Amino acid sequence: MNRENRNKAGHFITLEGGDGSGKTTQIELLSDFLGTRGIDVHITREPGGTRLGEALRKIILHNADPIDDKVELLLMFAARSQHVTNVIKPRLSNGQWVLSDRFTDATYAYQGGGRQMGIKDIAVLQNFVQGDFRPDKTILLDLPVEQGIRRLTRRGKTRDRIEQQDLAFKQRVREAYLERYRQCGSRIALVDAAAPVHEVHKAITIEIEDMLSSLGYGNGD
Repeated sequence: MNRENRNKAGHFITLEGGDGSGKTTQIELLSDFLGTRGIDVHITREPGGTRLGEALRKIILHNADPIDDKVELLLMFAARSQHVTNVIKPRLSNGQWVLSDRFTDATYAYQGGGRQMGIKDIAVLQNFVQGDFRPDKTILLDLPVEQGIRRLTRRGKTRDRIEQQDLAFKQRVREAYLERYRQCGSRIALVDAAAPVHEVHKAITIEIEDMLSSLGYGNGD
């Protein structure tokens, strides 16, 4: 693949992990790393990424009234549909690489594992909203739940509806993420998020370097 053609190809990378796993820090570091390789990057998040998505994010994470689990699931996919259609796919078509802080694997983990909703129902919605569209690569930042809780406590910020869930919920989320890792083969790379920030970043860049190499990017290009 020559440089002209490869630079026209956008790729979709997602970062996943439980609360306190360091996704926000690592997605910024990854963006900087890809920038040094001359890659145009757009950072986004879920739920969110569009005006509608951000409005739904406020409802999902900060609504004062209880939200039925089915409503939460449907709102997640409503935000995702808008996100994929209006942001992710257009930017990929324009040659940008899109980095997303969470995507559909998070729904399998939080709504499927945490809320214990039917995996088949989630899969139906995934196929309805996304068809066969999937991330090119997913980095799963795995962290013991207790350590994630300690990190959230040190931050001192007000916790959203999901972050306020109990230990058992968070354990189910972690287990569901690890099950996704086992199911999805090479698409998901497992990274130890308990390590220092620079070591986590190094582990991520090793995975992305392999991806770049397979796409025909040489060192320093």
